[in-house]
Amino acid sequence: MNYIGCFFKIKSGSLEAQTAIDILVAELGQAGFESFTENPDGVEAYIQEKDWNASLLDGIQILESGEVSFSYEVKKIEQVNWNEEWEKNFEPIEVDGQVSVRAPFHKDPQLKYDIVIEPKMSFGTGHHETTHLMIQHLLQMDLKDKKVLDMGCGTGILAIFSEMKGAADIDAIDIDNWCYENSLENVERNNCRNISVFEGDASLLKPNAYDLIIANINRNILLNDMHIYARSLKKNGTVLLSGFYNEDLEKINEVAMQNGLKFKKKLERNNWVGLKYVN
Repeated sequence: MNYIGCFFKIKSGSLEAQTAIDILVAELGQAGFESFTENPDGVEAYIQEKDWNASLLDGIQILESGEVSFSYEVKKIEQVNWNEEWEKNFEPIEVDGQVSVRAPFHKDPQLKYDIVIEPKMSFGTGHHETTHLMIQHLLQMDLKDKKVLDMGCGTGILAIFSEMKGAADIDAIDIDNWCYENSLENVERNNCRNISVFEGDASLLKPNAYDLIIANINRNILLNDMHIYARSLKKNGTVLLSGFYNEDLEKINEVAMQNGLKFKKKLERNNWVGLKYVN
């Protein structure tokens, strides 16, 4: 599966640079872009080639607002390019002094939980923030003997951490073949025994199947599949949602409540949000 990369650079404007980037990323996320990497000059945004249409950028208001001027170029990104990109940009994550998420070439910080991954896709800024938020939620939960779903598993980090926290049976699902293959590799790398990895989407889910559903995906997919997550929970089940900004909170919460989910907790990191719901 190939990706399209849009490389934005700030030229000038009245808006503060970070504010302009935050607004641009939020609007691109709503348009379907999945991964972002910020740099001193602007931001790189990536979307699956099958979802790309040049007209998507016509609806990005900040590009036409006059408050800030961006230049940008669009490139097709072949799979082979990702390995070099993530190795240049990937930094280890440490969460609350208890959890490390690192690549094999990073030094082991000797924390309580150590997750070693070798991702095949870009590990963009948003992924760092939302992964951090989801791990924070999971740290506060008792997962012993729970049935867990990691929906949109990516590299498999959250599924792996769920097993480390005592979950007895974990399904990890991603529609992207690279992610599916990479999750299999990382599950083996971390000596996990309770994780099953599947390639597909929410149509694979069965009713009343999970004690906990983790969905760290972009806003549009969450809104579209919320009803499936809700029906796939066991009684007194929990859903953790992330992959979106504070600006999206009202809409996410509205659709969650429409599907019988009750808000319990919000965590925030650099304007990214992680939410906890129960049924």
